Amino acid sequence: MTRRSTIFSARKHMVIIRTGVMLAFLFLLTPGAAFASSFVTSSTAITIPVIAQALPQIDLSIGGEAEDFSLAIQALILITVLSFGPAFITMMTSFTRIIVVFFFLRMGLGTQQSPPNQVLIGLALFLTIFIMMPTFNAINQNAIQPYINEEMTQVEALSEAAVPLKEFMVNQTRDQDLLFFMDMVEIESVNSIEDIPLYVVVPSYVMSELRIAFQIGFMIYLPFMVIDLVVASILLSMGIIFLPPVLVSLPFKILVFVLTDGWYLLVQSMVRSFN
Repeated sequence: MTRRSTIFSARKHMVIIRTGVMLAFLFLLTPGAAFASSFVTSSTAITIPVIAQALPQIDLSIGGEAEDFSLAIQALILITVLSFGPAFITMMTSFTRIIVVFFFLRMGLGTQQSPPNQVLIGLALFLTIFIMMPTFNAINQNAIQPYINEEMTQVEALSEAAVPLKEFMVNQTRDQDLLFFMDMVEIESVNSIEDIPLYVVVPSYVMSELRIAFQIGFMIYLPFMVIDLVVASILLSMGIIFLPPVLVSLPFKILVFVLTDGWYLLVQSMVRSFN
């Protein structure tokens, strides 16, 4: 009896569900749907003009004089160029080499997040400004000031501004890297640095900077690794195997770095490497 009552109850629920679905379809196909649609239409017709009156009127048409239109296009181009600011700083200045070396230093010391990223990036930015100041002065003198004084057009100013950057990057670029990218775009020879396009100079410069940064990072990392090996050997010989060697060697690495005036030597060598 219990099994039959359960089957009867399940069939009863199925009948109720099917009846509800049929009623819903009938409502959509009957004047109820027309009533609902008329209600929505009327409410929308009342609401839309109110909202339209409340919203501010914005004119999206393009008009005005040709000079105003050209100024708007120039402003758009300027904003687009400024959006590449991070890429410009990291790929066309000395920032790449400096920040990579700083992160290698922190890894070698094993100080985890000390100094924090904000401090390292800030120091790298100010060192970049110091190193790139002659280049920035040349850009200001040859491109920015003549453009402000309306002595050259925007295209001419951009071309003049690219010349000091190219000279800086080519002076720091290995010939092998530069010739590789010139061969890729089938440039056999050039008469001057100005003839080399930026899309050839920038990747070759970045490759050279990464190579030099990794070489400096290896030279920084090597003495710290020696300290770790010595401390690990001493702990192993003493039978202390449960104490991490990095924890013991960290004070010694910091002490050696401070006694040798590591920050001064590192920053001095980094700045002089760009001369």
